Amino acid sequence: MTTLTSAPKDNSRAAIAAILVISAAATLFLFWLIYLHPAADTAGTQYAFLPALNAILNGLSAISLLIGFTFIKSRKIARHRAAMITAFIFSTLFLVSYILHHALHGDVKYPLHAAFRTPYLWLLGSHILLAIVALPLILVTFFFSLTGRIRQHRAIARWTFPIWLYVSVTGVITYVMLRLAMS
Repeated sequence: MTTLTSAPKDNSRAAIAAILVISAAATLFLFWLIYLHPAADTAGTQYAFLPALNAILNGLSAISLLIGFTFIKSRKIARHRAAMITAFIFSTLFLVSYILHHALHGDVKYPLHAAFRTPYLWLLGSHILLAIVALPLILVTFFFSLTGRIRQHRAIARWTFPIWLYVSVTGVITYVMLRLAMS
């Protein structure tokens, strides 16, 4: 008697498709929130600390990423994983704080005649575009790691790491530039 055994189904495609759909939905939601949704507190009096908190969380994410990078280079896998999960947590907390800030205060514009406006806008533009790219990359990289697909994890992490680091660092830089221009 022959028994039919089926190999476990590879749900990678379905998971990656779900990640892409979630990432696109998150991007569209943020676009709506920042550019279309009316701010609840346009004076910026409620939770005025949120932009600084966002910068701190971005900075902590960047530090965690660099620590994780040094751990993987020295083949300290468990420490690498802990550092990357820490970076993910900081980035997630940033996203929650960012959403709250924009729901309350809307978009904060760089002063029209302030110094360094053009470099600020270029930096902000690259930050935004790469943040859109980073979200699905980060999620797919984590998916591959957590499901033991280390070869795929390594291949995509080579792209994810520098983009995620750039987004985290430029988040801090754009915050500092905006604060200096508004003071």
